[in-house]
Amino acid sequence: MELIGLLIAGAIIGLLGKLAAPGDKDNIPLWLTLLCGIGGVLIGHVIYEAFGGNGSNGIDWVRWIVAIAVAAVLVVLASTITGRSKTHARR
Repeated sequence: MELIGLLIAGAIIGLLGKLAAPGDKDNIPLWLTLLCGIGGVLIGHVIYEAFGGNGSNGIDWVRWIVAIAVAAVLVVLASTITGRSKTHARR
């Protein structure tokens, strides 16, 4: 059940990332942004647990900060690697 929650949270984080940089500011497709959000949450969760994070009562803010940071790094990498060019060659 926790995995489903992480996937949903990743999709939400990906959508929030797309809303934060709409249109010309974000040069990767929506599906890739969602994938980066989901991957960021999953990888962030693994990193958090690897460094001794074991959760807390209520919302575990540190885990979510790590997940969002990893998702942001993934979006930057995806944008760098697969981003569409913003300049058009004039003929």
